[in-house]
Amino acid sequence: MGRRRFRGLLAAVLGGVLLSGCVVTVGGAPRSADTPPPDAPDGEVTVVGTDGGPVDRIATNALADLGTFWAEQLPDVFGVPFEPPAGGFFSVDPDDVDPSVYPDGVGCGSDPRDVEGNAFYCRAEGVAHSDAISWDRAFLADLADGSGRFLPALVMAHEYGHALQARVGYPRTSIATETQADCLAGAWTAWVAAGEAAHSQIREAELDEVLGGYLQLRDPVGTGAGQEEAHGSFFDRVSAFQEGFDAGPEACRDGFGPGRPFTQSEFTSDLDLARGGDAPYPTVEQLVAASLPEFWTRAFDEVLGGRFDPPDLEPFSGSPPGCAPDDELDLVACPDEGLVGYDERDLALPLYEEIGDFAVLTAVSVPYALAARGQLGLPVDGEDAARSAICLTGWYAAAVADGALTDIVISPGDVDESVQFLLTRAGDPAVLPDVDLSGFELVDLFRAGFLEGAAACDVGA
Repeated sequence: MGRRRFRGLLAAVLGGVLLSGCVVTVGGAPRSADTPPPDAPDGEVTVVGTDGGPVDRIATNALADLGTFWAEQLPDVFGVPFEPPAGGFFSVDPDDVDPSVYPDGVGCGSDPRDVEGNAFYCRAEGVAHSDAISWDRAFLADLADGSGRFLPALVMAHEYGHALQARVGYPRTSIATETQADCLAGAWTAWVAAGEAAHSQIREAELDEVLGGYLQLRDPVGTGAGQEEAHGSFFDRVSAFQEGFDAGPEACRDGFGPGRPFTQSEFTSDLDLARGGDAPYPTVEQLVAASLPEFWTRAFDEVLGGRFDPPDLEPFSGSPPGCAPDDELDLVACPDEGLVGYDERDLALPLYEEIGDFAVLTAVSVPYALAARGQLGLPVDGEDAARSAICLTGWYAAAVADGALTDIVISPGDVDESVQFLLTRAGDPAVLPDVDLSGFELVDLFRAGFLEGAAACDVGA
């Protein structure tokens, strides 16, 4: 993230979708299933090379449930008959391959050792074991260690999505193909979360881990959206998953055409690349102080009506301003006093060092949005106000990403930093006090504001 020279006020569609593409609505709390009884049967799916361990059991059960779900949904939603992958499923330990177990290789005849650090769907006419899913179970175990036990099931759901695409048609680009598979995985995960699956289950708290897992699965920051085999940024992949989770397979069918927006982008300068897209911290403070007043002044002028009076920004170190209702708060909104405060020592600097510059702007945008709500005569306390402020923060982030503000430029990975903040720090009572929202819900609210603008954010727009 950085500055750019003033080039005149850019036209911005502040009242609608800032980036063309799908529209998303914010659902209620993620649904969680009861824990299945300990003697719930494993799925009856043959996996070549399995060791029968926990990772392969999760993957096998997921594959069984995926077959059940898509046998119903594919004809109903896509209008084509369901046919499961005919080439089979292959589990591999690349460090201990017994050639006799894989006499014809794995998917598309690949050498089992080539699966190392990967999972893939493959289909090729006339090739043995085509239309198959293969995986490195050690790789899946590493994902599960980092982001929760459901990650192997998520990977199976994504690869199964590619098998579905082979039957109904692929989107035109790699990034659309991969994120549509994430969407299809989200639709199946919602069905699992509703307790409909016979062999798989996910609890509400694990949904945060699933979203966090996409940080491991995103493309390297700076990958171009048009590059071959591009999969998407953290935000792109999380957004697609949540779209399927919230709106079902129909959203995956309809929302991945040529106009779909993506935040993934390449670095445009050697300096930005060298800094990893992060501006120096003093510049970040200047960007906070410049971009938030500009955004909200325009939002009031062009969408919300009335005149916006920018509140004073007060960085503090440990002790919040006297108007704060709690001396433990890291973010403070005092609309009556015209003040927004943020704790540099305990929040802003750690966010900058651990996540990046745009995490700081995202954090400070939350109390600033509450101050804006106060000027609209809307409540600034309680969960409904917090939900609105997170959504409005997504609207602000979209304006930055769209180049709509005069003195700030988005860098690759910036919007990913917003998601990381929401998943890792926004649930802290010092950040959002007296609010019971999961990371999944917070990201969903931010995503709605990013894609839909003020109309999604409960401000009467």
